[in-house]
Amino acid sequence: MKTLGMIGGTSWHSTIEYYRMINENVGKKIGSQGNPPLIIHSLNVELMRRGDWNEINKTYLETSQKLENAGAEAIVICANTPHLVYEFVQPKIGVPILHVADAAGKEAERLQLSKLGLLGTKPVMTKGFIQDRLKSNFNIETIIPEPEYREETHKYISEELTRGVFSEGAKKFYLDQIQILKENGAEGIILGCTELPMLLKQEDTDVPLLATTDLHAQMAADFILS
Repeated sequence: MKTLGMIGGTSWHSTIEYYRMINENVGKKIGSQGNPPLIIHSLNVELMRRGDWNEINKTYLETSQKLENAGAEAIVICANTPHLVYEFVQPKIGVPILHVADAAGKEAERLQLSKLGLLGTKPVMTKGFIQDRLKSNFNIETIIPEPEYREETHKYISEELTRGVFSEGAKKFYLDQIQILKENGAEGIILGCTELPMLLKQEDTDVPLLATTDLHAQMAADFILS
């Protein structure tokens, strides 16, 4: 098996989900008594909350280099928002970063979906690093909530979900947004925050949900076993 480096901590709740899912997915192939070689570096979530992207880029580069030097043959960032560092970090290291948008794009192709709604933090929805990669690599169009809903979409994630709070109010809000995105032409919804699949399940809606945590963890397991 190949050794995988994991950058976690933003938040630790989602990092646990990644660790569990990667182990479970590998275990399905090698048996539940086995587990893959993983190296985890957990960052302080306050790094993301401060929003200093020069500091964030520098920290993720240093962390990626530490993981590579420790023997990681690829790196998975255990959250969606920090993928903003990809363009800065990837050219400066010698191992691939497994991009979360590629995991979502491959699943959309499998489901034959060409237009997706995207829910996540404000950077995930507005910075274009998910949408642009889906368009260039998979020719998939992506839409996001209307401007008047974006702050609330972000607020529930930053003030509740990343703190381990999963309220009925948050669930109702996101289900309402899914319905609006569907009415605007979305054939499926990307749950572009690692905590969103902990709040929303497929049985909650008739719109296909692409849970990036699940898909990214499967991509990581596939790499380990490749």
